[in-house]
Formats: sequence, structure tokens, C-alpha cells
Amino acid sequence: MLLDRALERYLRHVTIERGLAPHTLAAYRRDLDAYVAWLSARGIGDTAQVDAAAISAFIAERSSTIPMPAASSIARLQSSVRGWHRFLVREGIDADDPSARLRPPKLGRTLPKALTIDQVERLLAAPSPDEASGIRDRALLELLYATGARVSEAVSLDVDDLAHGEILRLRGKGAKERIVPIGSYARAAVDAYLTRVRPELAARGRASAKLFLGVRGAPLSRQSAWLILRDAAEKAQISVDVSPHTLRHSFATHLLQGGADVRVVQELLGHASVATTQIYTHVTVDALRDAYLTSHPRAR
Repeated sequence: MLLDRALERYLRHVTIERGLAPHTLAAYRRDLDAYVAWLSARGIGDTAQVDAAAISAFIAERSSTIPMPAASSIARLQSSVRGWHRFLVREGIDADDPSARLRPPKLGRTLPKALTIDQVERLLAAPSPDEASGIRDRALLELLYATGARVSEAVSLDVDDLAHGEILRLRGKGAKERIVPIGSYARAAVDAYLTRVRPELAARGRASAKLFLGVRGAPLSRQSAWLILRDAAEKAQISVDVSPHTLRHSFATHLLQGGADVRVVQELLGHASVATTQIYTHVTVDALRDAYLTSHPRAR
């Protein structure tokens, strides 16, 4: 099958059948668009012409053009390519899967960076309570830390997702829903936003069910939420690198430090496997080891 036709067929499949989040689907498309362009430039116009050598050459060239490519980025690229070829074989379009012998890169363990409790409190207090945007920003940050939500999950929230007291409904990866407690501090911050700020923002734009709105009344974007977090970190004079996942990492780490069971944290984070959550246990063990080495008279 022609490359372009095969690609569109696959993207329709993953959109409808797998329920991928928009940004995940966009990442797949970027990877595979680059792959198709690379193949076409080398005279390969049909999926049946692709062999393992071509795939390996594409991965190698793509990796070399990215400054210091992370193993996780290469793994995602390989996953995109492999998923497409598996689909073509499964659908009977191609007889063989040229990606079957592709070796995934070794992924090193990258420990997530968590803020201290003091840093979190400074971050949450950074938005101005005297400004409408500050009240909204405080509500967003409090909610992120109180629930461990991904930024994409937070900006996707509808007002109705908060309808049950201190319980919140989140929609995670693969359109999976989970119920999490929100906590009194975050609930109070969100209530202040709902009563004092959101009605005014909503009046500026088209009717939207989304909880968090921008200055023009449109739903808040992931990029805007990230800028809010970064601005709060600057105001709080937090020197460590802050990422969109910083409050999620801090949420998990502080729960485990407080004695929460790792499987409870797994459910709260929406991880499919407890192995994903267990990376946070390494963070807390490392902190205990550091405290021991610096405090115990016979540690060294």
C-alpha cells in the first residue's frame, strides 16, 4: 500500500480504537510523518518495500540529528514505527513486519524531581490573592498538588467533575477515568475561583464547561498552565528546575514519605503498573540514605 494511504489508515485506527489523547496522537503523527518523508526521499513509496535495514538507518539518522537525544525519545520513535508495521501485518496489508527485530534502546532510570514541602508551600502562595488571575492560578496549582493530576488532566476538567464534595473525577491516558480526593485546601481555592473569578471569565467567551478558563473565556491550554507553574516558581524563588510534572512528582513523593502504600499512590496517579509508581520509592529511599549518611556518627 502507498505510504500516505497506509499512514492515514493507521492514524484513523489509533484515533478511533485506542482513544489516544490528542497530544499523544500528535506525537505519533510527527514521528510517522518524518518516517514517511525519509522513506519517500529514498525512493521507497510502498510499505511492502520497507525492510529492517531501512528502519534501522532511519532511527540512527533521526537520533543523530537530535542534540543529545533521550533514550525515551528514541524508544517512542521506535514504538511509533513498530506499531504502524504491526498494524499493517495484522490488517493483511503487508505479509511481513520489518520492525520485528528492532532492538529498543536501553532506558536508564531517571528519578523524578520533587520539591520539598516548604518549596511547595512557597509555590502555592506565589499567585496574588488580590488579582483575578492569581485566584485562578492558585486554584490550579492547589489542585495539581492535591490530586497528583497531570497538567493535561487538569485543563481537561469540566466544572461538573467537581460535583461531589471533596472528590474529583479525572480522565487520564487512554480515556481512563479515576476518582481522587481533592482535599480541603484545594477545594477552598477552587471554590474561591468558581465564585469570584470564573463567572467573569466565562462571560468573555463562548459557553464552556471547562473548569479552568483563560483571560478571554476560552479553556485554559496546557501551555498556559505550564507558564502559570513556571511563573509561580520564579516568584517563589525556587532554584531547582520546575517542569509540568513537578507537582505530580511532589504529590507522589510526599505521600510515600508520609507512609502511604505504594499501591494506593499507584491508583491516585492512574498508573497501569505499580512498577511505574515504584520509581518514587527510590526517591524516598535516597532521601533516607542521605539523611543517614549526614546524621549518623558511624555512617562513614
